[in-house]
Amino acid sequence: MSAISLYLLQRHPLTVTAHFSHSLVLTYAFPADVLKPLLPPGLSVDEHEGLGFVAIAMVQTDRLRPALLPRALGQSFFLAGYRIFTTFRRSDGTTLRGLYILRSDTDRRLMAIAGNLLTHYKYRVSRATVQQDAGRLRCRVRTRGALADLDVSARLGAGAGLPAASPFQTEHQARRFAGALPYTFDHEPQTNSIIAIKATRTHWVPKLVDVEVREVSFFNHGPFTGAAPLLAAAFHVQDIDYQWNPGVRHALA
Repeated sequence: MSAISLYLLQRHPLTVTAHFSHSLVLTYAFPADVLKPLLPPGLSVDEHEGLGFVAIAMVQTDRLRPALLPRALGQSFFLAGYRIFTTFRRSDGTTLRGLYILRSDTDRRLMAIAGNLLTHYKYRVSRATVQQDAGRLRCRVRTRGALADLDVSARLGAGAGLPAASPFQTEHQARRFAGALPYTFDHEPQTNSIIAIKATRTHWVPKLVDVEVREVSFFNHGPFTGAAPLLAAAFHVQDIDYQWNPGVRHALA
């Protein structure tokens, strides 16, 4: 496959549908200046009081497939994704909120291959264990070189508040950075464009949960070295139908 046809294919050309059994999202705050160098041209950090935010989403995904295919042909897998909350200003002046993906880990090799063929989501193969019992959900991920190892446990079904050191004053503020946003963005250098992928979902009502974070190695190296990640919020949703539409290209000036 030529380089030209590959980048055209990576524009997320298909409508894709899936079901989320669980989605546990940790939102970490950083000074916005730490995150700005990680974004491509055209995207800006979505700030709150001088802070930017990185979401770690741990998602048990069921029957992901092109929308035209029957459910039985879908792929089920675990996904851990690292995303920066961003904004994009279109040429008509409209500002869109969305996510820019830094890394994606999945426990299915086929998903990593297909994901990297059809998107810019930067999939890698990992080992994952998900356990749910007695109102607790635990997600553990092991990655090559321990570059993005995770070990997180959440207490479900009980009233929870924001972490003590959260920069958010209210749950309403935190919900603006609760994980899934209408768009996922990426930069296409071959055409100097932003590719915007719009998503729709059903019954998205995230609930605050108390979490015990034993390990998040992603923030121990690279551009995050020396930065102090601050857990701003932890949300959980379950039994969600999700759909991603084909990507739309927006040429940059």
